[in-house]
Amino acid sequence: MSFRLQPAPVSRPNRCQLFGPGSNVKLFEKMASSAADVINIDLEDSVAPTDKDAARANTIKAINEVDWGNKTLSVRINGLDTGWWYRDVVDLLEQAGERLDQIMIPKVGCAADIYAVDALVTAVEKAKDRKKALKFEVIIESAAGIAHVEEIAAASPRLVAMSLGAADFAASMGMSTTGIGGTQANYYMLHEGQNYWADPWHWATTAIVAACRTHGVLPVDGPFGDFSDDEGFRAQARRVATLGMVGKWAIHPKQIALANEIFTPSDEAVQEAREILQAMEDAKARGEGATTYKGRLVDIASIKQAEGIVRQAEMIDSM
Repeated sequence: MSFRLQPAPVSRPNRCQLFGPGSNVKLFEKMASSAADVINIDLEDSVAPTDKDAARANTIKAINEVDWGNKTLSVRINGLDTGWWYRDVVDLLEQAGERLDQIMIPKVGCAADIYAVDALVTAVEKAKDRKKALKFEVIIESAAGIAHVEEIAAASPRLVAMSLGAADFAASMGMSTTGIGGTQANYYMLHEGQNYWADPWHWATTAIVAACRTHGVLPVDGPFGDFSDDEGFRAQARRVATLGMVGKWAIHPKQIALANEIFTPSDEAVQEAREILQAMEDAKARGEGATTYKGRLVDIASIKQAEGIVRQAEMIDSM
């Protein structure tokens, strides 16, 4: 292992990130009272071009006036290829006060994109004497983004989370699909006359997780477009959780409970993790570096896995 230790990501609940357009003020109170860990007010894709200015003003008012409790409060700004993003940043930082925790930067293609936003944010923070440093989350949703994913993950100390945006990513890659996340009908293996659907997002997910874990950033899965398909959502959430992602977006309120269900360690998993830790403590007392638990080998690597589960459960319990 490299002598450079893998940095720990920010310690915060991030099981579910709930999205709602800044143009729909009726949603704000409902979002604030939801069970989502992170609230993302959207100024980008879900807001029509003619509504951009009004959505930004609505968002600033909501940040200042709505009780968001202890949730992480985030705003997705417009892309750097538009004429709206700089005004999003400036107005949010100058008018929204200290309650705003982070901004989400869409369609990031390289580290220079993060540098540009970081420079503007830093200047406004200094000018306004902002006490709390704004955090960043980025969305990987292009061929360039996945090609430069590691340099993006290392681009700024403000960066705390990274999401996979499947729809724009698919379009950028020229993928033959109109679905948003999940398995795809034409992406399958044929075995003895039976179709087996594979996961077309697997490699992008693992690339994002590896880059994030290398640089202490939280890896998050993006949207699942068919909000009528609970089992499809669960299946994708379980896949990405197994690969190391910490949470998932909700584009409909019914998806909040599904995300929290998958990304909250079960009582059985926490109990097993505690038993593994105790088994290793007993082995250590005997001068052993490994032992067996329920018929399988556990060692120092097992401690790290078990400690991660226990930490996650304790963080959620403390909310």
